[in-house]
Amino acid sequence: MNPYQSKPTVVPVNPFDPREDAAVLRKAMKGFGTDEKAIIQVLTRRSNEQRLRIAFEFKTLYGKDLISDLKSETSGKFEDLIVALMTPLPQFYAKELHDATAGIGTDEDVLIEVMCTMSNHEIIVIKQAYTAIYGTLLEDDLRGDTSGNFKRLMTSLSMGNRSEDFHVDQGRAREDARSLLQAGELRLGTDESVFNAVLCSRSFPQLAAIFQEYQFLTGHDIDDAIKSEFSGDLEKALRAIVKVVRNKPLFFAERLHKSMKGLGTNDRQLIRIMVTRCEVDLGDIADMFQSKYGESLQSWIEGDCSGHYKKCLLGLLGLY
Repeated sequence: MNPYQSKPTVVPVNPFDPREDAAVLRKAMKGFGTDEKAIIQVLTRRSNEQRLRIAFEFKTLYGKDLISDLKSETSGKFEDLIVALMTPLPQFYAKELHDATAGIGTDEDVLIEVMCTMSNHEIIVIKQAYTAIYGTLLEDDLRGDTSGNFKRLMTSLSMGNRSEDFHVDQGRAREDARSLLQAGELRLGTDESVFNAVLCSRSFPQLAAIFQEYQFLTGHDIDDAIKSEFSGDLEKALRAIVKVVRNKPLFFAERLHKSMKGLGTNDRQLIRIMVTRCEVDLGDIADMFQSKYGESLQSWIEGDCSGHYKKCLLGLLGLY
């Protein structure tokens, strides 16, 4: 996979006593007032799978639903974050994708962030969760809500059928680079289907080799070529794939920065990235954030968020 070992900020606690945790949470919510600190400390120091085990024990011991209890004791963004932490990851992704396509307008940004970064296995598990919850196929909902070449790209990605052969074939990389060059810069108009086929079906290491060959052939970056050949959502999505191939943590660091910069915060995006990456590579993302922006992710969260919501986000960084 990655040349480096990725750095999660949340790891399963060991030894793990879900009954004890359930009792701590029950005590934190019983009677007058809520002990938010106890809730944050238990939930941000357990893996998603462990939190689900705690909910199971909670219902066994007290005959009550842990998520419902947590919802009634919390509010606002803090509640949104707690509910996200308590949701099985595939279901959480399914809900984000569903909400991005349901209703008026489509949030293509969410579709790009999820569909362009997931492995085959992740996509397949998300598709199963999606159908179980909504009774429709993710692929159909994506197709019904997008159009043109962006729709084709989303359809291809939703197959979860990218090559996972990690052996790099330099000769084929050169051929693909030449095909991309001929489909784009060397002709009037762009043959999007070639970009679609290459960027959706080659393995990530193979794509890295293709982009390198492209640079050798043309003397410039594939990213610049995509910028000049494409526009709109399709351009954003193709460039996202290029970024993920080169440096996935940097891709997410930029998304986090964007969620907090300027006026107002895109809390939904902030919560989604913090919750879904904390057990994968949030440590790397925080490092990339620091090196790209010269300020820590922690300081941005502290400056942008407040109260228990802020503390809980910092807890996911291992800082509370």
